[in-house]
Amino acid sequence: MVMKKNNVTRFLVVLLVGVVGVAAEGNKKNGTREVKVGAVLDVGVGMVGKMGLNSIRMCINDFYVSNPHYKTRLQLILRDSQRNVLTAAAQALDLIKNEQVEAVIGPVTSMEAMFVINLGDKAHVPILTFSATSPSLSSLHTPYFFQIAQKDTTQVEAITAIIQAFGWKEVVPIYVDNTFGQGLIPSLTNSLQKAYIRVPYLTPIDFSASDDAIEKELYKLMTMQTRVFVVHMTPPLGTRLFSIAKTIGMMDHGYVWILTDGMANFFNSLDSSIMESMEGVLGVRPYIPRTRQLLDFRARWKQHFLRDNPTLVDINLNALGIWAYDATTALAMAVEKLDTTLSGFTHVSNNSSHVTDLESFGVSRNGEKLREALSNVRFKGVGGDFKLVGNGELQASPFEILNVIDALPYALPFDFIPFEKSNGEMAGTYDDLISQVYYGNFDAVVGDTTITANRSNFVDFTLPYTESGVTMVVPIRDSRKKNAWAFLKPLTWDLWVTTFCTFVFIGFVVWLLEHRINSHFRGPPSYQIGTSLWFSFSTMVFSHQEKVESNCGRFVVIVWVFFVQILVQSYTASLTSLLTVEQLHPVITDVHQLLKNRLNVGYLEGSFVHEILKDLGFQEYQLKIYKSAEECNDLFTKGTANGGIDAAFDEVPYVTRLLQIYCSKYTMIEPKFKTGGFGFVFPKGSPLVSDISRAILNVTQGDKMKTIENAWLNGSSCPESSAQVSSASLGLESFWGLFLVIGVSCALALMFFLATFLYQHRHVLSSYHPNTSIWTRIVTLLSIFNEKDMSSHTFKKSKLKQDASVASSPAHHHHGIGSADASPNTHCPPSPYSYTESNFSFYGDQGMFSPDRHGYGTHQGHDTQDRETRVVHDDTREEAATTNSNTTNSEAT
Repeated sequence: MVMKKNNVTRFLVVLLVGVVGVAAEGNKKNGTREVKVGAVLDVGVGMVGKMGLNSIRMCINDFYVSNPHYKTRLQLILRDSQRNVLTAAAQALDLIKNEQVEAVIGPVTSMEAMFVINLGDKAHVPILTFSATSPSLSSLHTPYFFQIAQKDTTQVEAITAIIQAFGWKEVVPIYVDNTFGQGLIPSLTNSLQKAYIRVPYLTPIDFSASDDAIEKELYKLMTMQTRVFVVHMTPPLGTRLFSIAKTIGMMDHGYVWILTDGMANFFNSLDSSIMESMEGVLGVRPYIPRTRQLLDFRARWKQHFLRDNPTLVDINLNALGIWAYDATTALAMAVEKLDTTLSGFTHVSNNSSHVTDLESFGVSRNGEKLREALSNVRFKGVGGDFKLVGNGELQASPFEILNVIDALPYALPFDFIPFEKSNGEMAGTYDDLISQVYYGNFDAVVGDTTITANRSNFVDFTLPYTESGVTMVVPIRDSRKKNAWAFLKPLTWDLWVTTFCTFVFIGFVVWLLEHRINSHFRGPPSYQIGTSLWFSFSTMVFSHQEKVESNCGRFVVIVWVFFVQILVQSYTASLTSLLTVEQLHPVITDVHQLLKNRLNVGYLEGSFVHEILKDLGFQEYQLKIYKSAEECNDLFTKGTANGGIDAAFDEVPYVTRLLQIYCSKYTMIEPKFKTGGFGFVFPKGSPLVSDISRAILNVTQGDKMKTIENAWLNGSSCPESSAQVSSASLGLESFWGLFLVIGVSCALALMFFLATFLYQHRHVLSSYHPNTSIWTRIVTLLSIFNEKDMSSHTFKKSKLKQDASVASSPAHHHHGIGSADASPNTHCPPSPYSYTESNFSFYGDQGMFSPDRHGYGTHQGHDTQDRETRVVHDDTREEAATTNSNTTNSEAT
């Protein structure tokens, strides 16, 4: 039993070795070669090391999934620096000597990088750092060091610009006393002094300083007059500094704190309690474009990081993690350009077995080519366009200003200087005012300055604090009850015409469906036409008396009455509104009307609207200037004939104010010329623009802006001040659905009627010879259509009533003759309705002459009963004939 288990174990081991061997052979056959790359990172407790490692691993996976045809693959060999300079150097030496890596990513800090750089230079192994930002590293002048991160010196100009914009004259830098902190200070102080900003004191704080030591330095700063501080520290020391500063009252109003990117890069990863202690702090950090690629990578990065570090839920991606990803991408692209036949190191010494022996490793065969390839790599990375400049440094990018806990938390001293002459008049146009900022005479412009494209070429605007736009304002007049044809206005002409045609059409449809079975729709042609039109139009007031007998006719009438009810009620409501509600219509409705009639127009003094009017085609003599709403009203009162105006062009807030003052006199007319709104003006590149814009957003998105607008723009009770002129007539577009329903209903009823009619008289058509013309057949069908349908229940019922009446009359029982025959004892002629159809076809009931197509003959017999079986009678006329006959018989008796 033991032997069998051992055999199984041996078999699994052999199988595993075989699988590994097959995989290795597969890589060789596929032509790919693994290139060893080392990474010296603080992955124990360091935030940056964990962040960078996650980005590096993601990049290697993403890169080769996107580029499966590449012949090389990066093989990452990780070493932990343990946050120690000597350990980092030892681990880098081990990677170069024993693993013979082609490149090293890391280390994390500038102090660690200082030692590792020398090793890379000696072994011709490129060292790529994504987090060591000290400018002192570039002073080593080694071609094998690539600083793929923004150097600290690139942010000094942004910091100086902020201080200069606020007019602060003294600044005290507070920095960590090591290579990272000291590297920035010379560049920062030099930049501040060039801007005439004094640096009276420097405050270095040791990385391992106690809280008491930090508090002592801060108390020393409190005794000085300077209240503006620039802090350049890493997050562990910086968070301690601000916690103590808040405790002793140095985060209150009157103090200004500006952070470099050493801490600003980690704003999104700091604890909320720490951020609370930093309320009001400004930060500067590299700006990374918010692209779709970045958003996608950020989401995937967080998932990968939490999978490997489930307890670090507060760590978020920042610029350092993005640079780590792009640095790995650049290395993978450069490795692909190497000669795959060369590998390893030359001149390797075996005299020493110690891994720290600096004389025991050789020179990389691919080092020179890899260095050259890295220097020339260009691509679109997650952090933007990737390009190395100078001595292997990442090209500088813009910086963004951040504010911890948004409004402006720092003091912003200012003086309002009115732009006016000695007599109180405006010193020039708005363009003249903005040019004062461009030339440096003013630091900013706060007022009703409109954001335009041309002005933005010279100055920077904040976000607009109110919407704007140029519109036309014209006088209005009340046209209520001043038009004799006002009753036609509720409906448009196309709706009037369509409705009239529909009334006629409905009358025709009902006549068509009722003609053969309903005596109300029979008679002479003029009578039938009048009845049909009367029936359809009388439904408008629901006064129709004619009874509809057919089911199809009833269906059509039900739908039609529903339509008429809606139309009548809509007309009534619209007419009531037109006659009772005040109807204000503009005197001028279009800009072209002004141009055609050469009318004068007005605009506010100094406004850019003047250029818009010139572009529209107005001549200079047509343009009139006004300085207030009162002057504008006076010009309107005069009119063009007296040197006034007939229209004014102004921005919407001013027009709204005018409409508030003069109720029911003016209105706004489209079109509206869009503008960027009102904004504040600052010099080009001013760092205040972003902060002021955020403050504007806080105001405009809250209730405060609504209060301001209600107080200044919406305080009027004029109902028409904000109303736009529009048509009150009802158009065809409002009822086309109802017309469609009517049309479909009529079509269905007519189709059913036609199908039934043709089916009932199919024998007539089939009796004709095949060569009979279609016209003859149509005439036959029309003749049949004009006849009464004696099979209909309506005429059967009438016939039964008639027979009962005749049978009960005395004349019938005494003489035994038909009631339609003339009495021999009277001078009255016989009733015309006693004639056969062959004699009077299509007259009255028939309406046109036709031959005796039934072969009944034309004999005027006196056999009433036989004639009734062969002649189609009209119910009304039969009743009249019966009455006449009864009267005659009575007289004869």
